[in-house]
Amino acid sequence: MTNRIQLKERLLAGEQLIGTFTKTPSMMLAEVISQTSLDVVCIDAEHSPFDRKDIDNNIFAYRAGNMPSLVRIPSSAPEQILNALDCGATGIVVPHVDSAEKAQAIAKASKYGDGGRGYAGSTRAAGYASKTISDNLEANQSNVVIAQIEDLAALDVIEDIAAVEGIDCLFIGMMDLTVSLGESSAKAAAVTEAAIKICEAAKKYNRRLGIFVPSVDDIPFWIEQGVTLFLMGSDHAFIKQGAAALADNARQAF
Repeated sequence: MTNRIQLKERLLAGEQLIGTFTKTPSMMLAEVISQTSLDVVCIDAEHSPFDRKDIDNNIFAYRAGNMPSLVRIPSSAPEQILNALDCGATGIVVPHVDSAEKAQAIAKASKYGDGGRGYAGSTRAAGYASKTISDNLEANQSNVVIAQIEDLAALDVIEDIAAVEGIDCLFIGMMDLTVSLGESSAKAAAVTEAAIKICEAAKKYNRRLGIFVPSVDDIPFWIEQGVTLFLMGSDHAFIKQGAAALADNARQAF
């Protein structure tokens, strides 16, 4: 199996990556998912009940299984960024990034020093005091910082956001974008146009692109727009689909 832990290197190289959201705060489930061939998982602490201990436990399990883990944090607050990265997450996904100023603050809070992320050598990310300051500063550069774009305000200044150094990837929040545009389907023309506008800005400033799509049939279109990171499905969806398939198959044998 390839060394999936080098997520930032693979992302910035434009490698096509597939991952999923996890919505269940279970270390055991994280351990199971770490045994799959996914490239990355995203712990959804925005929409699911992950507290700091849950995030810590799940990241521990993913790291043990050599599975890169992103955390979609509840907000762009510096303490949320600090928490996820200190626990050893490979990176963060920050929702509702709607201005260049917010993007700049996120980029700054993701790095040690100069008013940014507070330094501690005793965390999991720092090897529990087993590494030098220089080692930790270098490792900090490998954190992936993803800004989720999903608001009308962001569309108005998308090039300013994309231009911010320290933001590695723009993640298109299709569902919130759909609602923001007053649509009821992510397939609506206005939503697609808005998403393409985000793609164009990202390509102009050499930022990578990520998206959630409901079907593998959607992937080729978005690859053409420059998207390389696809987060699809969730642990909840896998459980429901597996249970439904089992019931259907079993009933055919009755």
